[in-house]
Order: sequence, then structure tokens, then C-alpha cells
Amino acid sequence: MNTLEQYLREAELAHGHLCAGQVLGVRMALAGLSRLGIRDPRGADRKRLVTYVEIDRCATDAVMVVTGCRLGKRALKFLDWGKMAATFVDLGSGRAIRVSARESSKEMARRLHPEIENKNQQQMLAYREMPEDDLFQFQNVRVHVGAEDLPGYKGERIRCANCGEGINFHREIVVDGRTLCRACSGERYYTILDPESPP
Repeated sequence: MNTLEQYLREAELAHGHLCAGQVLGVRMALAGLSRLGIRDPRGADRKRLVTYVEIDRCATDAVMVVTGCRLGKRALKFLDWGKMAATFVDLGSGRAIRVSARESSKEMARRLHPEIENKNQQQMLAYREMPEDDLFQFQNVRVHVGAEDLPGYKGERIRCANCGEGINFHREIVVDGRTLCRACSGERYYTILDPESPP
């Protein structure tokens, strides 16, 4: 594994800037992997790891940098829960650990570095220095990762009976005997406009 500073440089390049969330994400991933005994997540251990992130903020990009887990590789799972937390799953052993940021870490950063007025700068420095147990809460958890959620899984593709679009990985919904995609079953996040309407 790289050093904290090496990962922070990589995270800055991947994300476009370095901020307190990036420092927190790098530390979160390093702490979770260490507790699982995963030493080379982007190399020899890369097929052992699936990571669930609970926020779509800066920390998630940092977690991706450290773990090597990506959405496109099906090793990163995003749950929009709005929490600064991630769960790291060792597929080999079945062990999993959820790491969540302590709300108290912000106040601790203020106490550690009252001389720094800029909140982001204050937190970036403090989050580098703080002990893991002051930054994070750790929970040993059990996560069922079904075959259809594993990296590399190739399953059948089913067509939605309503819109005709293909559906992968058992994401279909059966309503009144009809196989539908989530959008056609009522979970649509978009509104279909009249073709004559401007986008």
C-alpha cells in the first residue's frame, strides 16, 4: 500500500482538488482495509473487495482511489443515504466492516487547530493527524453480496414488457405477472416529455 500522502496526491488528481472530504475518504478506506487485512486492494487483492459507499461527495472519489473499486467494474456500490460512511467487504473471508465518520471530528479539528481560520484547511490538517478512533466509528457487519452483484457476473438480459428496454442483473420488477423495468414499475426519476417539447 501507498503512504497517506501518496494516496492524497492520487485523490487530488482523480478528483480535481484536495479537500477535507478527500482526506477523510482516504483515511476511511485505509482504516477499513487495514481492519480486513487487505494489503493490496488494487493489485493481488483486487478481486476480494467490494465497497459500498453511502454518499456522493468528495470522500467517495478518495475511497475509489485507495480501493481501486469502480462502478463500471461492479466492485463499487452506491447507496444514496447521505452518510459519510463506507462498508468494505472481503469476498474471500465474508468479513465486512462499516466505517462512518464521527460528527465530533469537526469540533475536534477546531480544537486541534484554532489558529487556522479556514474550516477546510483546518479539517484537512486535523484529519491527517487525528487517531482513527477519533475520526471514525467501526462496525463489524454482515453483507450479503448476491451472485448478480459480484464483479464479473454475467447474467441474462430481460426486456421490459412496457418500454422494451433491456434490464441486467435481476433488476426487473414483476407487477401483475408482467416483467417491468424499475422506471415502468413506478420508480422513475425522470419525466418523459412530449417529443415536441424542448429539453
